[in-house]
Amino acid sequence: MTHLRATPTFRVTRGVWVLGAVMSAAFTRSPADVEKFSLFILVAPMLLLSMVAHEYAHGYAALRQGDDTAQSLGRLTWNPLKHIDPMLTVVLPLVSFLIAGIAFGGAKPVPVDPRKYRHFVSGDIIVSLAGVATNMVLAVVLLPAVIGLGLLARSVPALGDWVSLLQIMLLYGITINLVLASFNLVPIPPLDGSHVVKHLLPLRLAIMYQRVARYGLIIVFLLVGIGRPALNAWMAPALWLNDQAVRIASPYVELGRWASLVGA
Repeated sequence: MTHLRATPTFRVTRGVWVLGAVMSAAFTRSPADVEKFSLFILVAPMLLLSMVAHEYAHGYAALRQGDDTAQSLGRLTWNPLKHIDPMLTVVLPLVSFLIAGIAFGGAKPVPVDPRKYRHFVSGDIIVSLAGVATNMVLAVVLLPAVIGLGLLARSVPALGDWVSLLQIMLLYGITINLVLASFNLVPIPPLDGSHVVKHLLPLRLAIMYQRVARYGLIIVFLLVGIGRPALNAWMAPALWLNDQAVRIASPYVELGRWASLVGA
């Protein structure tokens, strides 16, 4: 593992990105714009929760590594308003979802100062992977929640429709978190995966690699737009895990009047 000897400077990194089109084919099955908008409203709370959890995890991990930047700036919080960027978090996902069926956007990146880490390399890796790990944990936790709601609906039939709606929301939450984890591991600076890859490179290559970050957003857009086969291949393990989660949960889910929201 290569230690970067260049002096790290204060930086704002690690936006969390969402790619709706590969979350589930159901995201593009509703032909009517009103249904698509309804689905966006349904998915938005889980999307926001997942992004806030991801960013909080970065800030908390940084604090544990000795960096109190996020805490001192009021970003170590579960308050979603602190993590919302009007353009990245609201406008871009809504417009891209309605136009192209892709909820593409990000949360306001959490500020970190790697100079404060007790151990720069291990601290950088831990902080970078904290968000990914949190999204994976959320995906795992949401599955028994879906099953538990199904059992509740069987015990109290009057709650059936509302429970079904919550189940659909949580199922999309599982997909969102699996995709967030996978997508943020793409080794394109400044996505989380790049913070691991750079420490595996020789110093000169690592410095050149980090400079790609200034073009990172453009590269991500190109990947989504014309690199879909490669992106789909990268996402395949996450989507396979999602299929397994749906298979496990499906005996406990009754779509009822909400079937159109998943294209059923």
